Amino acid sequence: MSETTSQQEQAMDQDQAQLNSQRELPVAEMTIVDHLQELRQRIIIALTAIIAGSTACYFFVEKIIAYIIRPAGKLYYMNPAEAFMAYIKTAVFSGFLLVLPIVLYQAWAFIVPALTRSERKLFVALMPVSVVLFYIGLAFSYFLVLPMAVTFFMGFATDTLQPMFSLGQYISFVISLLFPFGFIFELPLFIMVLAKMGIISSTFLVSKRKVVLVGAFVVGGVVSPTPDIFGQLMLALPLMLLFEMSVWVIRVWFGK
Repeated sequence: MSETTSQQEQAMDQDQAQLNSQRELPVAEMTIVDHLQELRQRIIIALTAIIAGSTACYFFVEKIIAYIIRPAGKLYYMNPAEAFMAYIKTAVFSGFLLVLPIVLYQAWAFIVPALTRSERKLFVALMPVSVVLFYIGLAFSYFLVLPMAVTFFMGFATDTLQPMFSLGQYISFVISLLFPFGFIFELPLFIMVLAKMGIISSTFLVSKRKVVLVGAFVVGGVVSPTPDIFGQLMLALPLMLLFEMSVWVIRVWFGK
């Protein structure tokens, strides 16, 4: 019994040594204080980039707002500070999108020492793809979903009831619509990573299609900027479409 236990301990020691060599741990491991200091530095760099990007975008904020409000037409501001706050919100939103790769790189640089070589290769391959998918989601939302949403809500106008959109509320509506679609378009990448790791397969996903459908409408109801069935559909339908595309890609590429 003691000999068997000794062999198991030796095997565990060998596995741990192999894992440490894969992670390329430094001779002098970082302390918690060192990690916190590095995290602070990464956050400062990311915030500095966002501030710089927002400042740069503020010089073009009138053109950006003119482009954003194009689907809605003429807007109004209801109090003296509303236009200024809408300008600031638009500049920060645009600046964040502008420097998003820098922010993601800072997050990557912080976690990379804890990854193995294979994990690093996977992250290096996935980061550019995730950024591109996020931007595609934003574009899809702006060019397709936003005009449909504005047309739908303006359709409630009558002879005695005319729409008068507020600039601040409209900007908030656009931001709350664009961001969810940016994250929704990450779904295929997330599913493909799970399939690559052998956690899921196309057969498993197909068997859970009804659950995913219900979940898509639940997510649509929670994340949607408007508490109505149209808002749910705006998010749920693209989710289901991306899900079906992911199933097809997994079946073709991985044969699972």
